Parts: sequence; structure tokens; C-alpha cells
Amino acid sequence: MPPSRPNILFLLTDQQRWDTTGVHGNPLDLTPNFDRLAQEGTHLYHAFTPQPVCGPARACLQTGLYATQTGCFRNAIALEPESLTLARAFGPAGYRTGYIGKWHLARGEDTGPIPPAYQGGYADWLAANALEFTSDAYRTVMYDGQGREVRLPGYRVDALTDAAIRYIDQHSRQEPFFLFVSYLEPHFQNTRDDYPAPTGYAERYAGRWTPPDLQALGGGTAYQHLPGYYGMVKRLDEALGRLLDALASLNLLDDTIVVFTSDHGNHFKTRNNEYKRSCHDSSIRIPMALRGPGFDGGGRVQALTTLLDLPPTLLDACGLPIPEEYVGHSILPLLRHEPVDWPDDVFIQISEAQVGRAIRTRRWKYAVTAPQANPNADPGADCYQEDALYDLLADPYELNNLVGYTSHQPVSERMKARLLKRMAAAGEAIPEIVPAPAHPGGQKTVRPEEVGL
Repeated sequence: MPPSRPNILFLLTDQQRWDTTGVHGNPLDLTPNFDRLAQEGTHLYHAFTPQPVCGPARACLQTGLYATQTGCFRNAIALEPESLTLARAFGPAGYRTGYIGKWHLARGEDTGPIPPAYQGGYADWLAANALEFTSDAYRTVMYDGQGREVRLPGYRVDALTDAAIRYIDQHSRQEPFFLFVSYLEPHFQNTRDDYPAPTGYAERYAGRWTPPDLQALGGGTAYQHLPGYYGMVKRLDEALGRLLDALASLNLLDDTIVVFTSDHGNHFKTRNNEYKRSCHDSSIRIPMALRGPGFDGGGRVQALTTLLDLPPTLLDACGLPIPEEYVGHSILPLLRHEPVDWPDDVFIQISEAQVGRAIRTRRWKYAVTAPQANPNADPGADCYQEDALYDLLADPYELNNLVGYTSHQPVSERMKARLLKRMAAAGEAIPEIVPAPAHPGGQKTVRPEEVGL
């Protein structure tokens, strides 16, 4: 009989592509622990971020709302102090809530202590707002709930993992715990624009496998940065293994839901002049798996899911009420094979590099941008232009942009209607969308009945 109040260990990495994992075809054996977790638990195979930027994605996770609904539509905007965060959802139900790592939801890009009002309601706190600026690979500096500086020994992944293991050991004999661990890796080190893997790890992966999209596009930083990036992913997976071992040694493995996912992906400057903030799967598709009570033996879930589905899923798994304002859905009915009206598309908001919106189905990707808008000041726009259309069945690496092709006009029209419906549901005003300039494109005409959205 599963516990009525299982513990929750939520592990969030930063900027990790879905295809760094073995269950998604990576041949380098970077993630044996994640792969086992996905195979023995529940693997959300088609998982996405609703906002491919650090702070906004975290706001979505903490509140169950779209970034524009929280107001955190770009980095450096604080989450409202009284927001209904995960801590405020689980704390009143008897959970001891703890947060370790990168927060990125306080005011600005502060590198000092985070005021208690901006700590998201977590009872226990060991974090930094922008961990990339307060720390380095072998110099981890965070702050406790009283604002005192805390320096932790070891490689940064290990420092956070050690702190998490200590927390679990200290609190597992009391009330159930909800512990959120937010790693920086495999995000780049901002001060140097590199990917500092543990000593000796990058060398293992130099000249090894490169994802097909990065091979084809070139011109980015993949060949320079992939070895370090892969080394960071490897150490993260080793940390996952250590945490699972710790739970097993404390007889908590069967009483703890473990979630592993990332805030967004990484296209290594192939789609724009930095690493994310684009509509492409390299930027928005992420690894996601759960194990523990309610999720063991769940198999591979093919439905399209996003980070927004995790808050209702975890509350549902613990028998707690799901706030009506949540925009995501619990996946548990899918695992129980119950009839459920599950969305067959995902909606993406994009900021900072552009004011953009995108809609993705299993087959198609449709994206619009607002060139006249300020991507750092405007959460949305009243007029967008068609920017991209990809047939993911024929072109899974999004190398052939079909936007404006007269042959694919029926697809664009249907995807436009889907996008507008999603924007309205997220509370956005219905904008004008200007069609892309038409050109014949040399493609066989796609009839409406053949669209296959």
C-alpha cells in the first residue's frame, strides 16, 4: 500500500537537452541512472518547457501558471511574494518544505542574500538567486534563510547533492518532506561562457557524438562546448544515483516520489546568438521522468506534456487538492488508462531574444514573432508575423522551414487557429497574425484532410 503522504524529491537541471539521455537515443552512456528511473518509473517521452528561459520556466514550475500569468515573463522579474508556490501548496498539508540551489525568482539578478519575502514560502532555504554569478565549478556559494553566506566544498553538483542528502537524513524521521533541488549544471558559466565539467570529464567526450541538428547547422559553439556539457550531464546523473542510493539506505525509496527534469534545452548558438530562447525542440524539449508511489511501472507516456503538468501531478499523487487556476493537468489518469481529454498540443511563450509564441503538436511546429516589440519589456504584442512552420514527421531536426509555402497554407491556417485559442486560454489578448510572404516552395500541395495535426 503506497503511503498517503509520500515524500517528494524534485530534481531540476538547467539547460539540459532531452537527447542527452540514453532513453532518447544518446549513445554515450551519460545517464544510466536517469534511464533506469525512466524505464522502471514513468517516462514522459514528449516533455517540453512552456518558456525556454531560466526564470520564467521556474515561475511556471512553482505556480502552475504560464509565465505571463505570473508576471515573470523574462529573467530578473521577482515572483510575487504571496504567490501560491509549490511550498505553499505542500506546506499546509504537513510537508516540511526545503529548497537548495538556484532560485532565479528574486529581484533583478541579485548576487546577495534573497530576502525572506522572496523565498517562495519554503521553510528551509539554502540558495542563490543567480547561482551562475555567486559560484563557480569548484566554488559553491549560497545563502541560508537568514541571509548568511554558506560555502560548500566539492564540485558544484556534488556540493548541492551532499546538502540534499544531509537534508533528507535530517528530516525523513519527522514529517514528510518536499525537497526541491535546483542545479545550475549543465548551464554555461556566464562569467567565462564555458561549460566547466568536473576535472577530467570533458576529455572523455571530446570529438564524440554530436546531435544531428547541431551537425547540420554548424556555426554555433557545439564542437567547442559539447565535451564539457556532456561531462556536466554525466556528473548530474551520478548525483541522481547517489540520491537514489541515499533514499534506499534510509528505507525511503518506496515512500518517495522522485522527479527529474530540466527548465529548458540548449541549441549552442545555432538558432540565435545564445543558447535558448527559440521555438525549436533543441530549446524547448527536455528530459522528464518520475518514480515512486503512483509512478512505478508507468511506462513510456507518449502524450505531450510540459513543466506545467508537474504541479497538479504531484498534488494529485499525494491526495491533495489541485488549485483551480492551474493550467496543467495531472498525468495520473493517463497512467490509470482512464478516459481523459488530454491536450494534443503544447503552447510556448518566448521572451528576451524575441517576443514570440509557438504551438507544437506531434507532427507540426508553428511559430510567430513580433519584431516591433521589445523582448525585454513587452510580455506580449498585439501583432505577430508568421516565422516558422516545421513538419516534424519529415523533418525532426527542424532544418526546413515551410512557413509561407503555398503548399502548406492549410497547415498554417489550422496551426494559427490552435495558437490563438491557446493564447486566449492563457489570458492573452487575441492578436493579429500577419501571414508570411507566400512562395511556391516546390512542395506537393497538402490538402486539409491530409494535415494530420
